[in-house]
Amino acid sequence: MKLYGSQTSPYVRRIRLLLANTAHDFINLDIFSAAGRDTLAALNPTLRIPMLDDNGEVIFDSGVIYRYLAVKQGLPALSWYQENQLTVINAVNDSLVMLLQCSRSGFDTNDDKLFFNLQKERIATCLYVLEQQAANGEFKQWNYITMALYSLIDWTLFRQLIELDDYPALLACVTANASQGAVALSDPRLA
Repeated sequence: MKLYGSQTSPYVRRIRLLLANTAHDFINLDIFSAAGRDTLAALNPTLRIPMLDDNGEVIFDSGVIYRYLAVKQGLPALSWYQENQLTVINAVNDSLVMLLQCSRSGFDTNDDKLFFNLQKERIATCLYVLEQQAANGEFKQWNYITMALYSLIDWTLFRQLIELDDYPALLACVTANASQGAVALSDPRLA
């Protein structure tokens, strides 16, 4: 089994955390280099990471990879509530990635523009919901949803994208899970 991704991707990291006790090779790609883009294009027409190659069966997207691994390894399927939690986590992730890419492309994401404003609104609304769920103890179990949340919050801290002082329960979740399997190995600060 081969997992293709980058050390800094929160979507890749959640799968690396899930595979902590499963034999696999991690292929760390520079997705912005010509060679990395060629590898992506050869395996995945979406040109996105992560992707999993299990003896020639190539699976795209972290959510689809989870469902594939859940069946293969006998992991529990996500409940509808967990699917909704994952959707909220992914919304924050997607918006932050878009803002980071815009910033790296030379746009001032602090401009009063519809696109930037919508992303910031989505981030704030979703983080509020996740904070409430964390305060209610909904991320105490180390499962795929908590792994996805951990990856998001730690990546946000790593990239210094937004201030998280107003989200103490989310920060406490990161602190509480910092010693889980593969967390140190998958740290984006190692890139």
